[in-house]
Amino acid sequence: MRDAAIEVRALRKVYGDKPAVDGLDLTVARGEIFALLGPNGAGKTTTVEILEGYRQRDSGEVRVLDIDPGADTEAKRRWRTRVGIVLQGTGEFDELTVGEVVSHFARFYPEPDDPAEVIARVGLTDKTRARTHTLSGGQKRRLDVALGIIGRPELLFLDEPTTGFDPEARREFWSLIRDLAATGTTILLTTHYLEEAEALADRVAVIAGGRLVAVDTPQRLGNRDAALATVSWRTPGGDWERARSETPTALVNDLAGRFGGEVPGLTVTRPTLEDIYLDMIGAA
Repeated sequence: MRDAAIEVRALRKVYGDKPAVDGLDLTVARGEIFALLGPNGAGKTTTVEILEGYRQRDSGEVRVLDIDPGADTEAKRRWRTRVGIVLQGTGEFDELTVGEVVSHFARFYPEPDDPAEVIARVGLTDKTRARTHTLSGGQKRRLDVALGIIGRPELLFLDEPTTGFDPEARREFWSLIRDLAATGTTILLTTHYLEEAEALADRVAVIAGGRLVAVDTPQRLGNRDAALATVSWRTPGGDWERARSETPTALVNDLAGRFGGEVPGLTVTRPTLEDIYLDMIGAA
């Protein structure tokens, strides 16, 4: 892909006699939010660590922002300033304030963003002078993101960014990620929350056993958009009835005629992303 931020071809990594990644092909376009899904042990972490340049591959081709992350070159050292990484925990800086930590990390980059502006972008302005040990879990996660983007990265890796968040904090964090993507930042996201992938990702990839199972938009993954709809309703006697249909609108119109208007307990559902995902990894 000409405008690819990440290109992976026939990637392979073996530990002992067990392949963690087994011939993986993957392409992530510049500017998209791409979610990598898979069960524990599927090869997600190994793949991402190879893309980040922290783990060597056994074979295959990898290009990240047009650089081989496995090479030890001057170009790779410059490349590191173009990549942001938000791990599941960046570290503890208990006695430092938010402003001190972000300003310190800014010195690692040749052209960092303004620390005060970054702190504002992640919603921590009112915590600038607060010591990091006083932050809530969600606020610490926002600080992790601030440290990941202070160098103005073209590509941002997010590893399980909302683990442990309550629903309100998770949705606030999603807004932050969408704002980052709107500036043109490419984002590779790993998550176990299927609703998170559906809410954020332009495309999702499912891997299992180190192999790519499928890649598509959340709406089309596994032909989800063409799956039969399930229509449910209550009968006059109070029992539930269900029918699966390729034309649920026509079925609902027919039911409305039979009930003289409103259909009791009417629901129309299609398989969720989680349904499709579980079917895929089960088959794999």
